[in-house]
Amino acid sequence: MSAQSHPAGGSQLTRDPAPTGGSPRPAQSSGAQPESQLDNPQENRQGLWYVALAVVFFSTSPVLVRWAAASVTSYEIVFWRLFAAGIAVLAVARLRRQSLPPWRDLPRFVLYGLIAALHFGLYVISLEYTTIAHSLALVYTAPIFVALFSWFFLKEGLLPRQWVGTAVAVVGIGVLAGLEPQLTRQMILGDLLALGSAVMFGFYSVAGRSQRDRYPLFAYAGTVYALAALWLLPTAFLNFTPGAYTVPVISSLLALGLLPLALGHTLYNAALRRTSATMVNLVATQEVTGGVLLGILFLHEIPSLNTIVGALITLGGIILVIL
Repeated sequence: MSAQSHPAGGSQLTRDPAPTGGSPRPAQSSGAQPESQLDNPQENRQGLWYVALAVVFFSTSPVLVRWAAASVTSYEIVFWRLFAAGIAVLAVARLRRQSLPPWRDLPRFVLYGLIAALHFGLYVISLEYTTIAHSLALVYTAPIFVALFSWFFLKEGLLPRQWVGTAVAVVGIGVLAGLEPQLTRQMILGDLLALGSAVMFGFYSVAGRSQRDRYPLFAYAGTVYALAALWLLPTAFLNFTPGAYTVPVISSLLALGLLPLALGHTLYNAALRRTSATMVNLVATQEVTGGVLLGILFLHEIPSLNTIVGALITLGGIILVIL
């Protein structure tokens, strides 16, 4: 689903682009409100409205990718998506007079940009090979990898239910892929790419967590998006599709940067400042549902019963990890 936010992460296990699309969201550290302020009913309601609207924006990602992919390559799609988001978020940072990271921190941000590029790139490319339901469900396993990497690298303890949730999600993935009646080598490749996107998000969240408290949200996110776009520029240039940039294609590419990333993640982070991270992340998992429904509505991509069962089991495991 996200560099600075997507897919959802556990209460203290994450923070920050989505899936998945895919998104492509974790770390509530940058601005999450103190618990005493979370008792305000009006703030809570506002936060829930924000995350619900964020889910709507997140859910547009797979359909927009498919529309753009009819004319341009996945490499171009992910480059323009991150470039547009980087420009938009940095513009907001400028308007809010947020300072950009200092030059001495550039090497760190170059690394974060690379991991973000891999996260978004693998997600977008996965949609070439597998279904929207498979891709979103697998990308949304990111909180599990965040939890596991935090346990392994940062020596943070995992609760018993988080181990159970991880096991349940693995079973769901097995049902999703192993029992899929229409499974092909192409779908297996797409599923592996989506899973790789989730792994990259886990690395991003763990590697950058200590840095996120040091920088304003928009300056941090915009810098990461922009550097991720620079990493992808060579592949986008080498795979450039002359004559393919019609008005509908350009509109889809701009929408990919502005809706799921710039607007979706901004609303997601605003929600984290107004209500509990657990509730925000639970609501955010419905990007999978929204993405599948939009795929049915606009692309007539109807998931099989096996896919629905596997996705529900996987989401159940993810929710256990997030709670």
